[in-house]
Amino acid sequence: MAKTVVTRFAPSPTGYMHIGNLRTALYSYLIAKSQGGRFIVRIEDTDQERLVEGAVDVILSTLAQTGLDYDEGPLVGGEHGPYIQSERKPIYMEYARQLIASGDAYYCFCTPERLAALKENDGFGGYDRHCRDLDEATVQANLAAGMPYVIRQKMPLEGTTSYVDEVFGEISMENSQLQDQILIKADGYPTYNFAHVVDDHLMGVTHVVRGSEYLTSTPKYVLLYDAFGWERPVYCHLPLLMGKDAEGNVSKLSKRHGAVSFQDLVNSGYLPEAIVNYIALLGWCPKETNEEFFTLDSLKEQFSIAAINKSPSVFDYDKLLWFNGEYIKKMPFEAFLEKAMPYLNAAIPSIADKTAVARLLHTRVSVFSEIPEKIGFLAALPDYDTALYANKKNKTTPESCAAILDAAIPALEDCENWQGDALFELLKQVAADLGVKSGAVMWAVRIAVAGVPVTPGGATELMEILGKEESLARLKAGRAKL
Repeated sequence: MAKTVVTRFAPSPTGYMHIGNLRTALYSYLIAKSQGGRFIVRIEDTDQERLVEGAVDVILSTLAQTGLDYDEGPLVGGEHGPYIQSERKPIYMEYARQLIASGDAYYCFCTPERLAALKENDGFGGYDRHCRDLDEATVQANLAAGMPYVIRQKMPLEGTTSYVDEVFGEISMENSQLQDQILIKADGYPTYNFAHVVDDHLMGVTHVVRGSEYLTSTPKYVLLYDAFGWERPVYCHLPLLMGKDAEGNVSKLSKRHGAVSFQDLVNSGYLPEAIVNYIALLGWCPKETNEEFFTLDSLKEQFSIAAINKSPSVFDYDKLLWFNGEYIKKMPFEAFLEKAMPYLNAAIPSIADKTAVARLLHTRVSVFSEIPEKIGFLAALPDYDTALYANKKNKTTPESCAAILDAAIPALEDCENWQGDALFELLKQVAADLGVKSGAVMWAVRIAVAGVPVTPGGATELMEILGKEESLARLKAGRAKL
């Protein structure tokens, strides 16, 4: 019987959810769910000095917003809890002492001052294994005297350690390059390097998914599995995430490339489902289709480790913007209105019919944060240059637009039905009376009521939203400019 696939996402609560972390969570989730497996969330908070208050809430909220439901973890529970490492502290000491007993770890009593001097003298910072071969009597005397200590892994000094990664193939490292890493710190907390191995084993994790920056660290971890006599998990390292700056230079994704956390993107008006869809394609490509749009359910059906790429992936903000725009267009209008309303309320508080404005915007925005800029002219007519009245397509000039407004204003003043269709028919008649194309009239009127070259909606739609009094005031102001 095939073994159930179990993956985990184990972030450190040190800040917002970085895009790279979210991709790791997504791929871990998809590897499990695509094979009918289980997905575990574990909070790795053993580095107490770097903890950020509220970060756990951000992590769990991000998973909820993206639909990455976990089978075991904080708020959900499960048979392998607790799922916060600081609450598992006694477990790690027990396993560290097992390694001491088997000769695969040792107590290190070196003081911080000695280690600092060692680092200063050799310029490398590696440990010189000073306590590696202390005799048992000395060790026991030091423990009895209450000397502070850490527990270090006793690395082999010769030979090679190898493992097979599902994406990058066989990875090998000379053991002489491996440091005797700390497993248990002086405060009694385990290091990440130790705790995650113990936890992954105890929680039955079969597949470990993480960034390729850990490729050369993993030999240390497989040696721990071997020392305990545990079965190694399947390793799946993900390609680097890169960012592109304004000059086109590509480097590891960082804040200088723009928003790099999920929450920053959401706060900028991106949809969680669009973010997830785009991130899924940063390192993975479906084998049998050119489709780019995937729901979480369709990703679960099509995802496979074999389709993960080795090459670094570039996070392209323009592509994400396009994705988001397509998702917005496909949204039911009521859902769009709900998300757009906070932006509408802030940008155009005096406009009564915000629903009408939203209808104009629905297919014309790529991200919700664009809304204020696109409709700011509705709140207040900007100070614009009369050169805007010139338009080659409609063959208008400031002079011809002055004549158009002279005819349009009195006709609109007499208009009793201030609705879009009625206004459109009225302005068509103005065009006919003047012997010009209706497009010329619409251009002149739209520039006068908006004061910007590009608007969501045409002249009559904007006039209906602005109302008769405000529209006529703007038209007259436009004529005065000319």
